[in-house]
Amino acid sequence: MNDVTDDSISVKIHESYLQKIGKVSLGEINSWNNSMNYMYKVLNTPTIPDDVGVAIEYKVPTTSRRIDFMLTGLDEKDQYSVVIVELKQWSTINKVESLDGLVETVINKRLGKHAHPSYQAYTYARLISDYNESVQNESISLYPCAYLHNYIREEDDPLTDVIYENWISEAPVFTKGDALKLRSFISTYIKKSDRKRSLYLIDHGKIKPSKSLQDSLLKMLEGNEEFLMIDEQKVAYEVALLMAKKAQTTDRKQVLIIEGGPGTGKSVLAINLLVRLTAQDMVCQYVTKNSAPREVYTKRLQQGYKKTVINNLFKSSGIYYGALPNEIDVLIVDEAHRLNEKSGLFKNKGENQVMEIIRAAKCSIFFIDEYQKISMQDVGSKEEIKRFSQLYNAEIVEIELESQFRCNGSDGYLAWLDDVLELRETANADGFDLQYDFKIFDDPNELRDEILEKNQVNNKARMLAGYCWDWKKDGKSNPEIHDIYIEEYQFSASWNLNNTQTWAIDPESVEQVGCIHTSQGLEFDYVGVIIGEDLRYIDGKIVTDPFKRAKTDKSLSGFKSLYKKDKDEALRIADQIIKNTYRTLLTRGMQGCYIYCVDPYLKEYFTKRLSRQKSIIYPVPKEKLYAVAEGRVSYHVNSKRDANNN
Repeated sequence: MNDVTDDSISVKIHESYLQKIGKVSLGEINSWNNSMNYMYKVLNTPTIPDDVGVAIEYKVPTTSRRIDFMLTGLDEKDQYSVVIVELKQWSTINKVESLDGLVETVINKRLGKHAHPSYQAYTYARLISDYNESVQNESISLYPCAYLHNYIREEDDPLTDVIYENWISEAPVFTKGDALKLRSFISTYIKKSDRKRSLYLIDHGKIKPSKSLQDSLLKMLEGNEEFLMIDEQKVAYEVALLMAKKAQTTDRKQVLIIEGGPGTGKSVLAINLLVRLTAQDMVCQYVTKNSAPREVYTKRLQQGYKKTVINNLFKSSGIYYGALPNEIDVLIVDEAHRLNEKSGLFKNKGENQVMEIIRAAKCSIFFIDEYQKISMQDVGSKEEIKRFSQLYNAEIVEIELESQFRCNGSDGYLAWLDDVLELRETANADGFDLQYDFKIFDDPNELRDEILEKNQVNNKARMLAGYCWDWKKDGKSNPEIHDIYIEEYQFSASWNLNNTQTWAIDPESVEQVGCIHTSQGLEFDYVGVIIGEDLRYIDGKIVTDPFKRAKTDKSLSGFKSLYKKDKDEALRIADQIIKNTYRTLLTRGMQGCYIYCVDPYLKEYFTKRLSRQKSIIYPVPKEKLYAVAEGRVSYHVNSKRDANNN
């Protein structure tokens, strides 16, 4: 308080911040000056002792997040008590009804979605209680709240709307004019000084998952058939557990590279490892670049539990540039082929996400499929992982998974598709197992009708499309405006507009169309894929056209500048990205894939390739004939083709 009085508070915070964290913007320095003056008003009372503990910009362990303001002391029963205050400079917000715990506000002159301050404060408290052994053993109570000292509350205010009631009940929100109310909140829990003891305990506490978190996760996984493992998954699972355990008892980092195409169950394996390693007292996080898989698996896993119980286990790949070496026991990186070099909104933070993950973790597990690189910024590769692993003298193990689930277990379909898209020549040029339901539609409306019908079974059918149509901003406010329009068939549809986080499982989203960014890393029973003008068939060859991509698509960011310097290299990279994109979209369906091609010649090409496959004779395997002859099994024909040929 004396430092606020003589205007030195921001200078002192800045000096310590530079030493412990790094550079800081002028805007943040100004926010310290502003916020600390308001906290002075709150604390200027004899009811709160002068020598309570204070922490400013406290870094939350295992994350890149910082708590704005913490006060520590003893309550009326002489128990350790900590008040967490999330400080905000915001003066206006809009509520967001479709996304839990989010609001819309302007930060740095940009309107965007951000966590509600109460949600943010509560999750910080939850994170500390779930991962700090001292907090668990010493019975340190945490009381989060939020203080928006520039915000003037109005009647029917969006900040305190009923949709945020759950979070406000966990972390009360105070606004301009509420200094006395916040003072009362603090003085309720902090009656006397603890001589900074609880701050010391928190800062020096061993970082490990709490027993309650472990038990919650195990209960979530029990009986959840979506996360059952079989065959090679189990082998990779046991190897990963062994390497993670070894990393905790030796000084040498462990790096496991698990390679597998669509349908190899990489994500199922990753979730099982996340739960099991957490249950073994390891700090473990599931990492992806795309938010869609994180949000979907969080929702599927929670099954009635509060989202915050597991929310802190799922992280973006762009947060580890500030992590300390070996700060985290295990990082499980799904879709590692999507990792970038730089992080941050403006791609100006960190050096290389692959390196930062290996540096931050004692054990790193990378799930990778290099045929699913779909952006010019994707740098994740086995070679890159090995290079940085060797830099840190890590022990490297590689495992390859084979297809089991996707496309009815048909490796033949995957190989056929690679051949059809001219990604690589395969032995399946002429066909695949007909158990997989692959259809070509003349009319996109018929494709949509088929997907709507399939979705009625269990909400696992969705439409997808190549990113050849702009994502129109005004489509959010006007449902009559559609993004995708095919004039010949009077077909219109919109990209998944309002619920991008869990579009893949929200029942009402079946009418919307997903793009590569909201479907990669997820799977459905059936997908209907609209192939745009960026993939065509000309003069007997599959041809890609990057200039037909929507201008709102960031996958080809940097293409035009590279095109000016090296036309051939730019086209080569774009060709690979476009083909990989459609390979990914066309392998999202486990039981079937339906397609509509904007280019009529591409449709003819797919039709010819499919007719070649249908003309193949598949004889009954000898071992099955012997079994039938001996009366051990009966053989049932699957189609007229089988009946005629056998």
